[in-house]
Amino acid sequence: MTKSCVAVRHVAFEDLGLLGPLVAARGYDVRYHDAGIEPFEAETLLGPDLVIVLGGPIGVYETETYPFIAAEIAAVRARIHANKPILGICLGAQMMAAALGARVAPGPVKEIGYALLTLSGAGRRSVLAPLVGAPVLHWHGDNCELPTGCEGLASTAACPVQAFVRTPTQLALQFHLETEPPRFEAWLVGHTVELGKAGIDPNKLRSEARALGPALREIGRNVLASWLDTVASAAG
Repeated sequence: MTKSCVAVRHVAFEDLGLLGPLVAARGYDVRYHDAGIEPFEAETLLGPDLVIVLGGPIGVYETETYPFIAAEIAAVRARIHANKPILGICLGAQMMAAALGARVAPGPVKEIGYALLTLSGAGRRSVLAPLVGAPVLHWHGDNCELPTGCEGLASTAACPVQAFVRTPTQLALQFHLETEPPRFEAWLVGHTVELGKAGIDPNKLRSEARALGPALREIGRNVLASWLDTVASAAG
């Protein structure tokens, strides 16, 4: 029996990446919901068997500039409180935090590039365990507090909450494991204004992606596959 997966997309080049084949291999029919183009209703994210909220270059607090954000957060909140599986990546993680009442605000620096995480004890016991000693791709300027009732899994010096979990099937990742190295150039083009404002040379990121991307691809695929398997186990 085919299961349904809705991936909430904010910009075209930040798509499911590695997650696409992994989700399809587990019997899900994937549909993208383009935020800001397709409306969020109360039921939008309640029906699918799986929801993945992807990244984007806006902040959850920019509701006056991007009015759809409030409805998206409400839809994410309804999904979370229904105890249904959801994965939030970068902006998606911040959406989950905001939906759970946690503060989201600009961090002290923009974290853009490949860097190590520090996993908590819970993180080392979680599906993130393979990330010990593995640089991951960071691309964010906002940080979130740890929502009440959630467990922190990972941190960096500039971002104390890099990952958190509410239940084993509700996971938020501030960093990116899903990015396909061959498609990294699309990120450099799509985020050119942000990189320019931050004074970051795309050539540096391109070199990091060449050196570190292939290994992260394999580790990231294993982590994401393990989480999807957790979802399958929970569903019985």
